[in-house]
Amino acid sequence: MRVGVYVDGFNLYYGAKGLCGQGTAGWRWLDVRALADRIVAANSGWTGATVTRVVYCTARISGADNPVGQREQDAYLRALKATRSADEIAMGVYVTRVTTAPLATKDAKSRPVITHPNWPVMVKDSTGARVSDAVFMVSVARREEKGSDVNVASHLLIDVLTGAIDAAVVISNDSDLEFPIAHARGIVPVGLVNPQRGFPAGRLNGDPNSGAGSHWWFQLKATDLYACQLPTTIGAVSKPQPW
Repeated sequence: MRVGVYVDGFNLYYGAKGLCGQGTAGWRWLDVRALADRIVAANSGWTGATVTRVVYCTARISGADNPVGQREQDAYLRALKATRSADEIAMGVYVTRVTTAPLATKDAKSRPVITHPNWPVMVKDSTGARVSDAVFMVSVARREEKGSDVNVASHLLIDVLTGAIDAAVVISNDSDLEFPIAHARGIVPVGLVNPQRGFPAGRLNGDPNSGAGSHWWFQLKATDLYACQLPTTIGAVSKPQPW
């Protein structure tokens, strides 16, 4: 059974950071193929399953905004290629823009709570009367990664529809992947790996017996990441010191 693995790189990175801790070393120099092999062998239940294709979807960090991060990412992408930990690296883009939105705080479930005037900052109209229902509008600079989810969906569906794979594994908790994953489940067995600490996105759940059947779900653990690391030095490429 030929298994294709489709990785949302940023979803995995931020999920792994939440699992292991941002300042903790030993998890970022990840061997994606080794991770895929480990998860499929332990959780799929698929007979004769072999990971034959790994697609890693990410975007280049801007050197103007984050030169250290760009150098570290470049080393990692070179390491993935040199070790063939990923068969294909599909690149999205970063978009920088200014966004205007109401000032808000988060509630216990991280939902926005719009900020209204209150002491020590109060808004008054031209007559001196308080405007208690006013909204503070702010503009902020945002850098958004674009394309990783589209690349995951595209490579998944192309490989499924062309018969290049017999089963698929998607590493992401992005609910935008609901349609391509549901469609793929109608043709081949699909495993879904949630790299986040919280619950898997409800839209990515389903019936393990629907369509092709033999579908499964797995919650990534910190131990999986620590167990699947690339060699410290790979030819001229070395793991960044903080990693």
